[in-house]
Amino acid sequence: MGWPPSSSGLLVDEPIEGRPRWVFEWMLGGQYLIQRTEAPDHKAPNSIAIVAYDREREAYRQHYFDSRGVVRVYRMTFDGGTWTLSRDAPDFTPLDFFQRFTGRFSDDGKTIRGTWEKSSDGVRWVGDFDLTYSRL
Repeated sequence: MGWPPSSSGLLVDEPIEGRPRWVFEWMLGGQYLIQRTEAPDHKAPNSIAIVAYDREREAYRQHYFDSRGVVRVYRMTFDGGTWTLSRDAPDFTPLDFFQRFTGRFSDDGKTIRGTWEKSSDGVRWVGDFDLTYSRL
């Protein structure tokens, strides 16, 4: 599976040039985790995501914003060595398709290998693209 995915509204469905950079940092005394993504290729969006704990639902939420103007909210969980993000309800934008990400941490915690999937009905899922986070 190539990156970027065509379903994400990107310009082409082929691998991007260069290496995207993801930076994670705690903000406001550890209340929020900020994820910044910089893509060297214009075909992929730059983005920022803010992760917060939703006390009412006892769950994490990721608020996602990118250079295309896309704004989404994902439910987020950590279960042992697995990180999941899912979007299965409309938020700031209509729910034209369902999305989910499943990433697995390496034993040493320095790498996360994951896959984004999409679904038109929330039942049948297809791979959208793979990605790997590596701690430098």
